[in-house]
Amino acid sequence: MMDSTTTQAPFQVIPDAWKNLPKMDEPQYAGTEGFIADVYENPAGSVMCSGFFELKNTDEPLLYEYDYDEMKVVLEGEFLLENKETGQSMVARAKDAIFFPKGSKIYFSTPSYALAFYAGHRDASLL
Repeated sequence: MMDSTTTQAPFQVIPDAWKNLPKMDEPQYAGTEGFIADVYENPAGSVMCSGFFELKNTDEPLLYEYDYDEMKVVLEGEFLLENKETGQSMVARAKDAIFFPKGSKIYFSTPSYALAFYAGHRDASLL
C-alpha cells in the first residue's frame, strides 16, 4: 500500500513512436539511410534515453561512435555489425539483444532493412 503523501511520476505510453523517424542527415552519415529519434529523453530525471533506430540498405555502412553505454533490441530485419578496431563482426536479427559499451565504434549495415529499439545511459543532448 502506498503512502498517500508519496508522489510518483506516472508511467507513459507513446503509440507509434517508431513511425516517421527523422533522417540522420549530419555530414558523417552521408551516403547512408539511417533514421533515429529519442522517444523518452531522460524522463522524470532518469539517466536513460530510449527510442528507435531504422536502417535501410546502402553501399556505405553507417558508423556510430558511442559516448555512452547502450542496449538495442532488433524488432525487424537484421543488422550487420562490425567494430573494425577489435575485428569483431556479428549479425543481429529480430528479437536479438545487443549491448554496445561506451567507446565502441560500430559500423551498421543491413542487407535490406532493420528496425531496433534502444536504451542508452546518456543525456538527451548526446544524440
